[in-house]
Amino acid sequence: MQPSGITHRHCMIPAAQIESPEVRELAETASSFVASQRWCRKVTDVRLAWACAGVLGVFQVDLQPARAEVDTTLWVVVGDLPPAYLVLDESPTWKDALRGYVAEMNRWVHAVKHGLPLDDVIPVPVEPSDEHADMLAGRLAFIESEIIDAASGEIESDT
Repeated sequence: MQPSGITHRHCMIPAAQIESPEVRELAETASSFVASQRWCRKVTDVRLAWACAGVLGVFQVDLQPARAEVDTTLWVVVGDLPPAYLVLDESPTWKDALRGYVAEMNRWVHAVKHGLPLDDVIPVPVEPSDEHADMLAGRLAFIESEIIDAASGEIESDT
């Protein structure tokens, strides 16, 4: 799938139609991650926006919320890095979602490296150590330079 401007639902691949076993596994991880949140009653649909098999996946996930104020569709980023969900309104495309992910995770890295409280940053399920911060920072830099900043025609999704 070629990356483009606005990511429309019809341009994404339903999880059931993903051919790559590694990308299907990422889709299952995204679904499980959202389903494990206390504000999610049930995941109803998962669509692949972009993925690199076994490394990184960006998905749109539809859900039945457990509370009225919860969005019914979210971006979810999973892979060889901490999982996270992001609101669609602020990120209309998968690249916008990935930019948001990198920005939020960089806030965590900054807080850890400077000994700041982690109360107002995205939760990362590892010990907040310099070693983990450095590992995550390296992955985030790669995502920025090789995926987000790549020209639109240069990268394709593994499906």
